[in-house]
Amino acid sequence: MSMRERVLGQLDGLAPVLSCADLTELRELLSAPTGPAPVSPTVQPLSEADGLVEWGELVVDRAGHRVTWRGDPLPLTPTEQELLALLIGPPPVVWSYEQLCASALGGADIAALRSTIGRLRRRLRSLPGGPQVHTVRGLGYRLDPPPRRNDH
Repeated sequence: MSMRERVLGQLDGLAPVLSCADLTELRELLSAPTGPAPVSPTVQPLSEADGLVEWGELVVDRAGHRVTWRGDPLPLTPTEQELLALLIGPPPVVWSYEQLCASALGGADIAALRSTIGRLRRRLRSLPGGPQVHTVRGLGYRLDPPPRRNDH
């Protein structure tokens, strides 16, 4: 029995399991409309979006260009705010590098995206229990779903 079969056997019945032979197969599954972890199919520029986007106690006020954590202002650059609003916006999805570059960075390259994500991660690291940006290798970035209201 292979290591893969043993792991799948141990996880059987605990949660949905996605098993792929290679990165190409994983990319195809994640980008398929019926895949288990959808890649965001459309990108709406934030300049056209109004309202609040929330992740637990983190609130991005798109119209007011303001981010708060537990009611206190969180100083972010406009680009960091846009990236954060996209990543926390419902539903939680994997945002491709290209989508984030086009939507939040005005078409900048992936190096600029990685730099901005690094700064955003440093700022979010100081928030106890706050969101963390995760890299989905070869695909893009995502956040975990927010905590439930009664989990505090």
